[in-house]
Amino acid sequence: MELFPRTDFLRQDSVTRGPCLRINLREMGANMNMITIRRPDDWHVHLRDGDMLRSVVAHTARQFARAIVMPNLSPPVTDIRAGRAYRDRIVDALPEGMAFEPLITCYLTDGTDPNDLARGFEEGVFTAAKLYPANATTNSAHGVTDIANIEQALARMAGIGMPLCVHGEVTDAQIDVFDREKVFIERILAPLVERLPALKVIFEHITTEDAVRFVEEAGDTVAATITPQHLHINRNAMLAGGIRPHAYCLPVAKRERHRLALRGAATSGSPKFFLGTDSAPHTREAKENACGCAGIFNAPYALESYAAVFEEEGALDRFEGFTSEYGARFYGLPLNEETVRLEKRNCPVPETIDAAGAAIVPFHAGETLGWKFVG
Repeated sequence: MELFPRTDFLRQDSVTRGPCLRINLREMGANMNMITIRRPDDWHVHLRDGDMLRSVVAHTARQFARAIVMPNLSPPVTDIRAGRAYRDRIVDALPEGMAFEPLITCYLTDGTDPNDLARGFEEGVFTAAKLYPANATTNSAHGVTDIANIEQALARMAGIGMPLCVHGEVTDAQIDVFDREKVFIERILAPLVERLPALKVIFEHITTEDAVRFVEEAGDTVAATITPQHLHINRNAMLAGGIRPHAYCLPVAKRERHRLALRGAATSGSPKFFLGTDSAPHTREAKENACGCAGIFNAPYALESYAAVFEEEGALDRFEGFTSEYGARFYGLPLNEETVRLEKRNCPVPETIDAAGAAIVPFHAGETLGWKFVG
């Protein structure tokens, strides 16, 4: 079985801006063979726990200085004690000598205490809080059943400047899975932003031109993350030529026009859009079964994947802003001072990556990317 069908097939209707014409980076070789950028951050990642955490954390830490870590564990990270403990486990799982700062998020539930949430933010345990609509994605059964149930918590967050990370999908059974993001904007997100204009909102892993338009038209307190997979694949990846579970994530990839809108937003130079991989590892067995898990593991070659898009769109001069600057500024955190390099050379992606004896299929499995992270 072909695990990840070649993305040139999936991009058959893509229109790019041709070869790279606007190069203005910190360093670029005479033949455009090297990019040097400020060390980036990942503003949305799943590191899991236990053996899986120990197997995957180094892939993120190798490329990124910091990461907003998702709290949908089992049980989820819903209080200060759990947040501190999870951060300690992440740090303990890092290879010796590897510098990386996990930024922990608090999983919001119908019963979240606004005072505990505020204390966790003020004490530096939580960088943000995460809104999962109940049953929207992996380990979200404890999520929020009605936005009204967390209105006091959200108002408290707006007052203290605590960011809200949002998984933006409704879960009503009668709503088509491909329309859940659009309906979420209409029913939940737009009214929320109107009620609490001071609340900093990160619309995570956006997948539609509707989301792009909403973020562009919203005020300065609204931004969005974009994953590499949603820039590379449309819904054909899951469905053309057979069911392809390794291209399945939530929110699902949409039509080609939505992919093109995301590419335009990511490479536009707008500070409202920044990197968030949503890297979400599952073993091969968990993906290839009758009810395959949602999630794409892109951490090992994340920067290479994004760089391919920016090169195809003729926007390498905007790569550093998207990867390394806009997210930190939105969160109110300092920019990283270190730099990293990517070289223009073949980067073969293996079919699988080992995780404590189990196999994980990475994004771009079996493909060769044109940029390689060299540290």
